[in-house]
Amino acid sequence: MSSAIQIHAGKAAYAHLQEHGLQAQDVAVIPAAAGGPKGLILQGIDQWLFGEWLPAAPRERSLIGASIGSWRMAAASCADPVAAFQRLADLYCEQSYPEKPSANDVTKEIQSLLQAFIGGYESEIVQQPLHRLHLMTNRGRGALNAPNSEAKAKLGFVAATFANLASRSRLAKHLDRVVIGDARDPLFWLKAKFDSFETQFCALGVDNLAPALLASGTLPLIMEPVKNIPHTPAGTYWDGGIIDYHLALPYSRLPEKNARGNSELVLYPHFTDHIVPGWLDKSLPWRRAHTWQHRHWLDNVIMVSPSKDFLRSLPRGKLPDRKDFFYYGTNHQQRMTAWRTAIAESARMRDELIAFITKPDMQKVQALNF
Repeated sequence: MSSAIQIHAGKAAYAHLQEHGLQAQDVAVIPAAAGGPKGLILQGIDQWLFGEWLPAAPRERSLIGASIGSWRMAAASCADPVAAFQRLADLYCEQSYPEKPSANDVTKEIQSLLQAFIGGYESEIVQQPLHRLHLMTNRGRGALNAPNSEAKAKLGFVAATFANLASRSRLAKHLDRVVIGDARDPLFWLKAKFDSFETQFCALGVDNLAPALLASGTLPLIMEPVKNIPHTPAGTYWDGGIIDYHLALPYSRLPEKNARGNSELVLYPHFTDHIVPGWLDKSLPWRRAHTWQHRHWLDNVIMVSPSKDFLRSLPRGKLPDRKDFFYYGTNHQQRMTAWRTAIAESARMRDELIAFITKPDMQKVQALNF
Protein backbone atom coordinates (compact mmCIF):
# COMPACT_ATOMS: atom_id res chain seq x y z
CA MET A 1 0.00 0.00 0.00
CA SER A 2 1.34 3.45 -0.90
CA SER A 3 2.44 5.83 1.82
CA ALA A 4 0.14 8.64 2.95
CA ILE A 5 2.86 10.96 4.28
CA GLN A 6 6.23 12.38 3.38
CA ILE A 7 8.81 13.25 6.02
CA HIS A 8 11.51 15.84 5.34
CA ALA A 9 14.22 16.83 7.80
CA GLY A 10 16.85 19.55 7.92
CA LYS A 11 20.49 18.64 8.35
CA ALA A 12 20.61 18.72 12.18
CA ALA A 13 17.13 17.23 12.52
CA TYR A 14 18.07 14.34 10.21
CA ALA A 15 21.10 13.51 12.36
CA HIS A 16 18.91 13.69 15.48
CA LEU A 17 16.35 11.31 14.01
CA GLN A 18 19.08 8.84 13.09
CA GLU A 19 20.34 8.74 16.66
CA HIS A 20 17.26 9.36 18.81
CA GLY A 21 14.16 9.07 16.67
CA LEU A 22 11.37 11.59 17.24
CA GLN A 23 10.50 12.16 20.91
CA ALA A 24 7.78 14.52 22.09
CA GLN A 25 10.01 16.09 24.74
CA ASP A 26 12.35 17.36 22.00
CA VAL A 27 9.66 19.38 20.18
CA ALA A 28 10.02 23.08 21.02
CA VAL A 29 8.24 24.88 18.17
CA ILE A 30 5.27 24.02 15.96
CA PRO A 31 4.61 26.30 12.96
CA ALA A 32 1.28 26.31 11.13
CA ALA A 33 1.08 27.68 7.59
CA ALA A 34 -1.48 29.89 5.92
CA GLY A 35 -3.41 28.19 3.14
CA GLY A 36 -7.13 28.29 3.86
CA PRO A 37 -8.97 24.96 3.49
CA LYS A 38 -5.69 23.13 2.77
CA GLY A 39 -4.94 23.21 6.48
CA LEU A 40 -7.96 20.99 7.17
CA ILE A 41 -6.07 17.96 5.85
CA LEU A 42 -3.94 18.02 9.00
CA GLN A 43 -6.84 17.43 11.37
CA GLY A 44 -6.01 13.79 12.12
CA ILE A 45 -2.39 14.63 12.92
CA ASP A 46 -3.35 17.78 14.86
CA GLN A 47 -5.83 15.97 17.10
CA TRP A 48 -3.36 13.22 17.94
CA LEU A 49 -0.35 15.52 18.43
CA PHE A 50 -2.11 17.95 20.76
CA GLY A 51 -4.60 15.56 22.27
CA GLU A 52 -2.29 12.64 23.12
CA TRP A 53 1.36 12.72 22.09
CA LEU A 54 2.60 16.15 23.19
CA PRO A 55 0.63 16.26 26.49
CA ALA A 56 2.40 13.03 27.52
CA ALA A 57 5.69 15.01 27.52
CA PRO A 58 4.69 18.39 28.97
CA ARG A 59 7.01 21.35 28.36
CA GLU A 60 6.69 24.91 27.10
CA ARG A 61 6.25 25.05 23.34
CA SER A 62 5.90 27.96 20.93
CA LEU A 63 2.96 27.63 18.52
CA ILE A 64 3.18 30.04 15.60
CA GLY A 65 0.47 30.38 12.97
CA ALA A 66 -0.69 32.53 10.09
CA SER A 67 -4.25 32.62 8.75
CA ILE A 68 -5.78 29.10 9.01
CA GLY A 69 -2.56 28.14 10.79
CA SER A 70 -3.28 30.65 13.54
CA TRP A 71 -6.77 29.20 13.91
CA ARG A 72 -5.33 25.68 14.14
CA MET A 73 -2.88 26.75 16.83
CA ALA A 74 -5.72 28.42 18.75
CA ALA A 75 -7.55 25.08 18.63
CA ALA A 76 -4.38 23.39 19.90
CA SER A 77 -4.39 25.77 22.87
CA CYS A 78 -7.91 24.88 24.02
CA ALA A 79 -8.33 22.73 27.13
CA ASP A 80 -9.85 20.04 24.89
CA PRO A 81 -7.88 20.35 21.65
CA VAL A 82 -9.48 17.29 20.04
CA ALA A 83 -12.94 18.84 20.32
CA ALA A 84 -11.60 22.25 19.28
CA PHE A 85 -10.07 20.90 16.06
CA GLN A 86 -13.33 19.13 15.30
CA ARG A 87 -15.28 22.34 15.95
CA LEU A 88 -12.95 24.32 13.68
CA ALA A 89 -13.23 21.81 10.83
CA ASP A 90 -17.02 21.60 11.11
CA LEU A 91 -17.44 25.36 11.12
CA TYR A 92 -14.95 25.88 8.30
CA CYS A 93 -16.70 23.31 6.10
CA GLU A 94 -20.08 24.89 6.80
CA GLN A 95 -19.20 28.28 5.33
CA SER A 96 -21.67 29.32 2.64
CA TYR A 97 -21.83 32.39 0.44
CA PRO A 98 -24.08 33.85 -2.24
CA GLU A 99 -22.96 33.45 -5.85
CA LYS A 100 -21.01 36.72 -5.85
CA PRO A 101 -20.25 37.58 -2.22
CA SER A 102 -19.10 41.05 -1.27
CA ALA A 103 -16.15 41.70 1.04
CA ASN A 104 -18.72 42.47 3.73
CA ASP A 105 -20.47 39.12 3.14
CA VAL A 106 -17.22 37.20 3.56
CA THR A 107 -16.13 39.22 6.59
CA LYS A 108 -19.44 38.65 8.39
CA GLU A 109 -19.30 34.90 7.66
CA ILE A 110 -15.76 34.62 9.02
CA GLN A 111 -16.60 36.71 12.10
CA SER A 112 -19.52 34.37 12.80
CA LEU A 113 -17.26 31.34 12.29
CA LEU A 114 -14.66 32.67 14.72
CA GLN A 115 -17.24 33.55 17.35
CA ALA A 116 -18.63 30.01 17.23
CA PHE A 117 -15.10 28.61 17.28
CA ILE A 118 -13.54 30.53 20.19
CA GLY A 119 -16.53 32.10 21.94
CA GLY A 120 -16.33 31.14 25.62
CA TYR A 121 -12.89 29.58 25.17
CA GLU A 122 -10.85 32.79 25.06
CA SER A 123 -9.34 32.52 28.54
CA GLU A 124 -8.24 28.92 28.22
CA ILE A 125 -6.62 29.66 24.85
CA VAL A 126 -4.69 32.71 26.04
CA GLN A 127 -3.79 31.27 29.45
CA GLN A 128 -2.84 27.76 28.29
CA PRO A 129 -0.35 26.51 30.91
CA LEU A 130 2.36 25.35 28.51
CA HIS A 131 1.59 26.44 24.96
CA ARG A 132 2.79 29.87 23.89
CA LEU A 133 0.51 31.02 21.08
CA HIS A 134 1.70 33.56 18.48
CA LEU A 135 -0.51 34.92 15.68
CA MET A 136 1.04 36.45 12.57
CA THR A 137 -0.62 39.52 11.07
CA ASN A 138 0.41 42.16 8.51
CA ARG A 139 -0.06 45.92 8.91
CA GLY A 140 -0.20 48.17 5.85
CA ARG A 141 2.38 50.84 5.07
CA GLY A 142 2.25 53.69 2.56
CA ALA A 143 -0.79 53.32 0.32
CA LEU A 144 -1.90 50.33 2.40
CA ASN A 145 -1.71 52.19 5.71
CA ALA A 146 -5.27 53.50 5.61
CA PRO A 147 -6.86 53.03 2.17
CA ASN A 148 -10.30 54.64 2.20
CA SER A 149 -11.73 52.64 -0.69
CA GLU A 150 -11.46 49.22 -2.27
CA ALA A 151 -9.94 50.80 -5.38
CA LYS A 152 -7.12 52.36 -3.36
CA ALA A 153 -6.47 49.09 -1.53
CA LYS A 154 -6.33 47.30 -4.88
CA LEU A 155 -3.79 49.80 -6.21
CA GLY A 156 -1.76 49.36 -3.04
CA PHE A 157 -1.63 45.60 -3.45
CA VAL A 158 -0.77 45.86 -7.14
CA ALA A 159 2.21 48.01 -6.16
CA ALA A 160 3.13 45.53 -3.42
CA THR A 161 2.96 42.61 -5.87
CA PHE A 162 5.35 44.27 -8.33
CA ALA A 163 7.68 45.27 -5.49
CA ASN A 164 7.78 41.67 -4.27
CA LEU A 165 8.45 40.41 -7.79
CA ALA A 166 11.58 42.57 -7.90
CA SER A 167 12.73 41.34 -4.48
CA ARG A 168 11.13 40.16 -1.26
CA SER A 169 12.91 42.96 0.63
CA ARG A 170 11.00 45.57 -1.40
CA LEU A 171 7.70 44.23 -0.09
CA ALA A 172 8.81 45.56 3.30
CA LYS A 173 8.00 49.08 2.06
CA HIS A 174 4.34 48.08 1.81
CA LEU A 175 3.73 45.85 4.84
CA ASP A 176 4.95 45.35 8.41
CA ARG A 177 4.90 42.07 10.31
CA VAL A 178 2.99 42.27 13.60
CA VAL A 179 3.17 39.22 15.87
CA ILE A 180 0.41 39.16 18.48
CA GLY A 181 1.49 36.55 20.96
CA ASP A 182 2.03 35.18 24.42
CA ALA A 183 4.09 37.64 26.48
CA ARG A 184 5.37 34.76 28.65
CA ASP A 185 7.46 33.49 25.74
CA PRO A 186 10.86 35.24 25.36
CA LEU A 187 10.93 34.16 21.68
CA PHE A 188 14.51 35.45 21.43
CA TRP A 189 15.16 33.51 18.22
CA LEU A 190 12.43 35.42 16.40
CA LYS A 191 12.70 38.84 18.04
CA ALA A 192 16.24 39.57 16.83
CA LYS A 193 15.92 41.08 13.35
CA PHE A 194 16.29 38.48 10.60
CA ASP A 195 14.88 40.04 7.41
CA SER A 196 13.89 43.38 5.85
CA PHE A 197 10.44 43.59 7.41
CA GLU A 198 9.73 45.86 10.36
CA THR A 199 8.44 43.46 13.01
CA GLN A 200 6.53 44.41 16.13
CA PHE A 201 5.56 42.08 18.97
CA CYS A 202 2.34 42.76 20.86
CA ALA A 203 0.76 40.97 23.81
CA LEU A 204 -2.05 38.53 23.14
CA GLY A 205 -4.97 38.73 25.57
CA VAL A 206 -8.59 37.76 25.97
CA ASP A 207 -9.67 41.14 24.59
CA ASN A 208 -7.70 40.96 21.34
CA LEU A 209 -7.73 37.23 20.56
CA ALA A 210 -10.76 37.41 18.24
CA PRO A 211 -9.64 40.45 16.22
CA ALA A 212 -6.10 39.06 16.01
CA LEU A 213 -7.38 35.74 14.62
CA LEU A 214 -9.64 37.64 12.23
CA ALA A 215 -6.77 39.83 11.05
CA SER A 216 -4.46 36.85 10.64
CA GLY A 217 -6.92 35.35 8.15
CA THR A 218 -8.19 38.50 6.43
CA LEU A 219 -7.68 37.98 2.69
CA PRO A 220 -6.85 41.21 0.83
CA LEU A 221 -9.72 42.55 -1.30
CA ILE A 222 -11.85 39.48 -0.52
CA MET A 223 -12.49 40.62 3.06
CA GLU A 224 -12.65 43.97 4.80
CA PRO A 225 -9.37 44.87 6.55
CA VAL A 226 -9.23 44.82 10.35
CA LYS A 227 -8.57 48.01 12.30
CA ASN A 228 -8.20 49.00 15.95
CA ILE A 229 -6.91 45.73 17.42
CA PRO A 230 -6.39 46.31 21.16
CA HIS A 231 -2.74 46.52 22.30
CA THR A 232 -1.37 46.82 18.76
CA PRO A 233 -0.15 49.80 16.69
CA ALA A 234 -2.87 51.76 14.93
CA GLY A 235 -3.31 50.83 11.31
CA THR A 236 -4.93 48.52 8.79
CA TYR A 237 -4.35 44.78 9.18
CA TRP A 238 -4.45 41.92 6.70
CA ASP A 239 -3.65 38.22 6.42
CA GLY A 240 -0.39 37.22 8.09
CA GLY A 241 0.31 34.87 5.20
CA ILE A 242 1.12 37.72 2.81
CA ILE A 243 4.57 38.04 4.39
CA ASP A 244 4.76 34.66 6.15
CA TYR A 245 2.80 32.23 4.00
CA HIS A 246 4.58 29.04 5.09
CA LEU A 247 6.52 30.58 8.00
CA ALA A 248 10.07 30.48 6.63
CA LEU A 249 11.52 31.72 9.93
CA PRO A 250 15.02 31.50 11.51
CA TYR A 251 14.38 28.30 13.47
CA SER A 252 18.08 27.41 13.51
CA ARG A 253 18.61 30.18 16.08
CA LEU A 254 17.09 27.89 18.69
CA PRO A 255 19.74 26.33 20.96
CA GLU A 256 20.64 22.71 20.34
CA LYS A 257 19.49 21.85 23.88
CA ASN A 258 17.32 23.59 26.48
CA ALA A 259 18.08 23.93 30.21
CA ARG A 260 16.57 20.49 30.86
CA GLY A 261 18.80 18.84 28.30
CA ASN A 262 16.03 18.27 25.76
CA SER A 263 16.66 19.03 22.10
CA GLU A 264 14.99 22.06 20.52
CA LEU A 265 13.40 20.71 17.36
CA VAL A 266 10.74 22.23 15.13
CA LEU A 267 7.94 19.83 14.16
CA TYR A 268 6.09 21.17 11.16
CA PRO A 269 2.86 19.43 10.09
CA HIS A 270 2.38 20.92 6.63
CA PHE A 271 -0.02 20.41 3.73
CA THR A 272 2.70 20.46 1.03
CA ASP A 273 6.29 19.33 0.63
CA HIS A 274 7.89 22.76 0.27
CA ILE A 275 8.02 26.06 2.13
CA VAL A 276 7.08 29.27 0.34
CA PRO A 277 8.16 32.41 2.26
CA GLY A 278 5.30 34.75 1.29
CA TRP A 279 1.89 34.46 -0.37
CA LEU A 280 3.13 36.54 -3.30
CA ASP A 281 6.00 34.07 -3.81
CA LYS A 282 3.72 31.15 -4.70
CA SER A 283 4.48 31.39 -8.43
CA LEU A 284 8.21 32.05 -7.88
CA PRO A 285 9.88 28.64 -7.35
CA TRP A 286 13.30 30.22 -6.81
CA ARG A 287 11.96 31.74 -3.59
CA ARG A 288 11.27 28.37 -1.96
CA ALA A 289 12.96 28.21 1.41
CA HIS A 290 14.92 25.00 0.85
CA THR A 291 16.75 26.59 -2.11
CA TRP A 292 17.32 30.17 -0.98
CA GLN A 293 20.20 31.81 0.87
CA HIS A 294 18.62 31.20 4.29
CA ARG A 295 17.99 27.48 3.86
CA HIS A 296 20.11 26.82 6.97
CA TRP A 297 17.18 28.24 8.96
CA LEU A 298 15.53 24.83 8.41
CA ASP A 299 18.40 22.75 9.86
CA ASN A 300 16.37 21.70 12.93
CA VAL A 301 12.99 21.30 11.17
CA ILE A 302 11.11 18.03 10.71
CA MET A 303 8.28 18.47 8.22
CA VAL A 304 5.41 16.02 7.76
CA SER A 305 3.16 16.41 4.72
CA PRO A 306 0.75 14.41 2.55
CA SER A 307 2.29 12.25 -0.17
CA LYS A 308 1.41 12.61 -3.84
CA ASP A 309 -0.34 9.22 -3.76
CA PHE A 310 -2.43 10.39 -0.81
CA LEU A 311 -3.42 13.58 -2.64
CA ARG A 312 -4.50 11.60 -5.70
CA SER A 313 -6.85 9.57 -3.47
CA LEU A 314 -8.79 12.65 -2.32
CA PRO A 315 -11.93 14.07 -3.98
CA ARG A 316 -10.91 15.67 -7.29
CA GLY A 317 -7.37 14.38 -6.63
CA LYS A 318 -6.30 17.35 -4.53
CA LEU A 319 -6.47 19.12 -1.19
CA PRO A 320 -9.52 21.21 -0.32
CA ASP A 321 -8.80 24.80 -1.39
CA ARG A 322 -10.50 28.15 -1.93
CA LYS A 323 -11.06 27.45 -5.62
CA ASP A 324 -13.63 24.89 -4.51
CA PHE A 325 -15.98 27.75 -3.62
CA PHE A 326 -16.04 28.64 -7.33
CA TYR A 327 -16.02 25.05 -8.61
CA TYR A 328 -19.04 24.00 -6.54
CA GLY A 329 -20.70 27.42 -6.59
CA THR A 330 -23.87 27.47 -4.54
CA ASN A 331 -23.91 23.66 -4.31
CA HIS A 332 -22.61 24.02 -0.77
CA GLN A 333 -23.56 20.51 0.31
CA GLN A 334 -21.46 18.88 -2.41
CA ARG A 335 -18.42 20.95 -1.42
CA MET A 336 -18.94 20.18 2.27
CA THR A 337 -19.16 16.45 1.52
CA ALA A 338 -15.93 16.56 -0.50
CA TRP A 339 -14.10 18.46 2.23
CA ARG A 340 -15.35 16.15 4.98
CA THR A 341 -14.29 13.13 2.97
CA ALA A 342 -10.77 14.58 2.65
CA ILE A 343 -10.63 15.41 6.37
CA ALA A 344 -11.67 11.85 7.28
CA GLU A 345 -8.82 10.53 5.13
CA SER A 346 -6.37 12.50 7.29
CA ALA A 347 -6.56 9.60 9.77
CA ARG A 348 -4.29 7.67 7.39
CA MET A 349 -1.63 10.38 7.70
CA ARG A 350 -1.94 10.27 11.49
CA ASP A 351 -1.56 6.51 11.62
CA GLU A 352 1.55 6.54 9.46
CA LEU A 353 3.14 9.25 11.59
CA ILE A 354 2.42 7.21 14.74
CA ALA A 355 3.99 4.16 13.10
CA PHE A 356 7.12 6.16 12.20
CA ILE A 357 7.49 7.57 15.70
CA THR A 358 6.98 4.12 17.21
CA LYS A 359 9.53 2.49 14.89
CA PRO A 360 11.62 5.08 12.98
CA ASP A 361 12.62 4.13 9.44
CA MET A 362 15.16 6.61 8.04
CA GLN A 363 14.46 5.37 4.52
CA LYS A 364 11.19 7.28 4.82
CA VAL A 365 12.99 10.58 5.63
CA GLN A 366 14.08 12.91 2.83
CA ALA A 367 16.52 15.83 3.02
CA LEU A 368 14.82 19.21 3.48
CA ASN A 369 17.69 21.65 2.90
CA PHE A 370 20.88 19.73 2.15
